[in-house]
Amino acid sequence: MGPLDGIRIIELAGLGPGPYGTMLLADLGADVLRIERPGDVFGLGRPEHELLARNRPSVTIDLKDPLGQAVMLDLVQEADALIEGYRPGVAERMGVGPDECLARNPRLCYARMTGWGQQGQLASEPGHDINYLAMTGVLDAIGPPDGPPSIPLNLIADFGGGGMLLAFGLTAALLHAGRMGEGQVVDVAMVDGAASMTTMMHGLAADGLWTWDRGANLLDGGCPFYAVYATSDAGYMAVGALEPQFFAELIDVLGVTFDVPSQYERSTWGHLRAVLASAFATKTRAEWIERFDGREACVTPVLNMEEAHGHFHHRDREMFVEIDGVVQPGPVPRFSATPASRPRPRAPASAQVLNEWGIPSDRIADLIEQSIVS
Repeated sequence: MGPLDGIRIIELAGLGPGPYGTMLLADLGADVLRIERPGDVFGLGRPEHELLARNRPSVTIDLKDPLGQAVMLDLVQEADALIEGYRPGVAERMGVGPDECLARNPRLCYARMTGWGQQGQLASEPGHDINYLAMTGVLDAIGPPDGPPSIPLNLIADFGGGGMLLAFGLTAALLHAGRMGEGQVVDVAMVDGAASMTTMMHGLAADGLWTWDRGANLLDGGCPFYAVYATSDAGYMAVGALEPQFFAELIDVLGVTFDVPSQYERSTWGHLRAVLASAFATKTRAEWIERFDGREACVTPVLNMEEAHGHFHHRDREMFVEIDGVVQPGPVPRFSATPASRPRPRAPASAQVLNEWGIPSDRIADLIEQSIVS
């Protein structure tokens, strides 16, 4: 089920952004076969809790063996797309690079998920989310002005700039292949995606509305009405009262007096921050939740991830689902005509799955006996 029903994708298993982008596609109905290499260990916990691998079967194929490479290319012939997350040149050395795969299937969309991209002086270097953020100016822009940059988990480059860009780019390539009958290589780089997310800030900077100083701007913690404040019980409330009508509601609910010509007068921000901090510190988080209920001030409690599971809004939308006892976010976005099905946990592929991908049963048995496939 889902809008991508009927699309067949091969995933060469990897870490983080590749599996996340593939998960998004599988959640929406794509028929994905996950290929793992012998001895590969992915994830940071138990395999059954590798949630990024949900909604698709996995099979181990020895791609160092010519027989394994031959199986892989036969699978490619049945696929609409392939996703790999190796460093540049690795897939080519295994005999399953773009040239070999597109020769077997000219309509194939071959997506390459890397940190630095396929070209450039850093292309072959290792890296992680923090490195890509550091090199694009993103990391320097996050955090307090009087301290080091803050690490925003690994959400921006890995999953936003990587996994989501992968899903978007591959979908665009599939649309082109459907219209024109030709495949292509999609070069997805986390460093590119992280940089792309700063487009708005570059525009604001050109207008003199954004500085490159950390913690000095409207959306980076420098603004007192777009900030986080502690409550009396060591909880936190998030304030996003950017527009005048929301700011007026904020001031009214807090019961504070702050009379200036404009909330955007930067010279008053230090005083306003102190006023707001003092007000929020007088009550518990629960009390502020009650007081802001129904008020259009763009003020919400700061929930931890476990608390988020039970929030009434998320329950209403069934945002979180429980699969085999593990709570996790459900498929997104939502579609009216082609809704996604309930996620399924990671599972090994059976001979039947490979058979459905065009591999004869007797050949599968031989490959299993020779430990090429497992």
